[in-house]
Amino acid sequence: MKKSLILVGLSALCMSSCVTLGKYEALESRNAQLRREFNTTQSELSDLRDENANLQRQNQSLNTQITDLNDLRTQLSDSISGLRRDMSNLKMGYDTVIENYNQRITGQSQDLSRTNNLLAARTKELSDKEAAFQLKEAAFQAKEAEFRAKESEFRIKEDQLLSKQSELERKEADARQALEAKERELENLRTKLNNALVGFADKGLKVETRDGKVYVSMDSKLLFPSASWTVSKDGNEAIKSLAAVLEQNTDLNIMVEGHTDNAAYKGSTAVKDNWDLSVMRATSIVKLLLKYGSRIDPARIEACGHAEFAPKVPNDSPANKALNRRTEIILTPKMTDILNIIDK
Repeated sequence: MKKSLILVGLSALCMSSCVTLGKYEALESRNAQLRREFNTTQSELSDLRDENANLQRQNQSLNTQITDLNDLRTQLSDSISGLRRDMSNLKMGYDTVIENYNQRITGQSQDLSRTNNLLAARTKELSDKEAAFQLKEAAFQAKEAEFRAKESEFRIKEDQLLSKQSELERKEADARQALEAKERELENLRTKLNNALVGFADKGLKVETRDGKVYVSMDSKLLFPSASWTVSKDGNEAIKSLAAVLEQNTDLNIMVEGHTDNAAYKGSTAVKDNWDLSVMRATSIVKLLLKYGSRIDPARIEACGHAEFAPKVPNDSPANKALNRRTEIILTPKMTDILNIIDK
C-alpha cells in the first residue's frame, strides 16, 4: 500500500514540473522498478493471504482438537480418579493379603525351620549311613576279591585234587589188583603148605590165612618136650617140609613167635622164665629153617617171644593151656611192589 502511494506521488510530480529527459528516463526506470516491486509485493500479499487462510483453518482444527483433548482429559481425569480409588482399594486389599501372607510365611518359616532342622538331621544320618555303607561296601568288595582269589585258588586246588583223585583211583585199582594177586599167592602158599605139611595135621599143626597173612601154628607137643627148646624128631621133619616151601617163595617175610601158657617156668640155666623160654623156642625154629632152607635169606626172618601174654584162649583149663603153648610162623608177603605203586 505504501509503495502505491509513492508511485502516484512521483507521477504527479512529473506532470506538474518540467524535468529533463535524463531525469525523466531515470524516473521512468525507477517507476518500472517500483511497478515490478509492487507486483511482487501483490503476489507475496496474495501468498500471505492464502497462508493466513490456511493457518486460520489449521487454527480452527487445532481448537477443535484442543476441545476434544480437553474432553478426553476430563474423561481421563475421571478415569484416573476411579483408578486411584480402585488402586486405593487394591492397596488396602494388597496390604491385607501381604499381612496374611507374612503371617503365613512366618508360620511356614517356623515349619520350614523345623523341617530344615529335621532334614539336616536326616541328611546327616543318611550321610553317616552312606559313609558306613561305603565302608561296608569297600569291605565287601575286599572280601569279594579275597573270595574270588580263594575261589580261583580253590578251583586250582580242586583241579589238582581231581587229578590226584584220578591218580589215586588208578593207583588204588593197580594196588587192588596187586593185592588180589598177593592174596592169590597167599592162598596158593597156604595150599602148598597144607599139601607139604598134610602129614602133621593130626599132630597139632594148622595152616590158615588171616588178615592178609599165612599162619602156620604148631603145638608145643609137636615141636618141643615139656620145658625144653630142643626141637623133637617130628618137629624137625615138619620144619624141613616148611623150609622147602619157603625156599620157593622168596618174597615172603617170616616171623617166628614163641608162646607159653601161664604156668611159671623156673630154670636153673640162662633160661629163667617164660620170656626166655618163648624166645629160645622161636630162635630154635629159626635156626632149623635156615639149616634146611639154605636159600632162605636170613634177613627175611625175625624171631620174638611173647611168653604167656598173647594167649589164644584163656588159661583156665589144661586143654586151653595146651592150645596156648605154641609156636607160630607168620608169613607176610612183601608189599614192596604195592608200595611202589602207591608211591609213584
